[in-house]
Amino acid sequence: MKNTSPVSRESHVCPWWLIRTFDNPVRRLFQNPERILQGIVCPGDACLDIGCGIGYFTIPMARLVGSSGSVTAVDVQPQMLAGVKRRAQKSGLFDRIRLHQADASGLHLEGAFDFALVFWMAHEVPDQPSLFQQIYIALKSGGQMMLVEPKGHVKQAAFERTVGIAEQAGLVTASSLSVPFSRAVLMANIDRSAA
Repeated sequence: MKNTSPVSRESHVCPWWLIRTFDNPVRRLFQNPERILQGIVCPGDACLDIGCGIGYFTIPMARLVGSSGSVTAVDVQPQMLAGVKRRAQKSGLFDRIRLHQADASGLHLEGAFDFALVFWMAHEVPDQPSLFQQIYIALKSGGQMMLVEPKGHVKQAAFERTVGIAEQAGLVTASSLSVPFSRAVLMANIDRSAA
């Protein structure tokens, strides 16, 4: 049976056993999560980490949102979410993190969010229009999404197509971002009816 998931296609999803090759302390030297998210993720925010892996960004986001905020870690692989749980418990931040397993039919998000991180995973998604539509719906008016793709995997033209798909879903490009080894933009859910 063919997997038509808007979230993932098994052959394209980074396998859980490979995650440590790019989710390790050396990576912090050039992609420090706190530095990347500083000024975007704020105390009290409700955040999404979509395609969270084992929590490379989830744990720092939980620190940034503080005790009044929350982070929903979303992944299709239960092994990834188990890794987030272990790391969050070890860091004492598990009370700020909600684990959420997406499936073949979608993200199935509940609540309204201030921020969504889509870091190095959109290229794995076969149905990007559905993914970005679900994110758009989940974001509060004025909520932001950071879209980051790896330069080695995603050429500029492909990245621009992905940004265009997110714009068609209703998100507005707010600014380009500088993230090492990446192509990145900050987008927002702008309530056009209020304009």
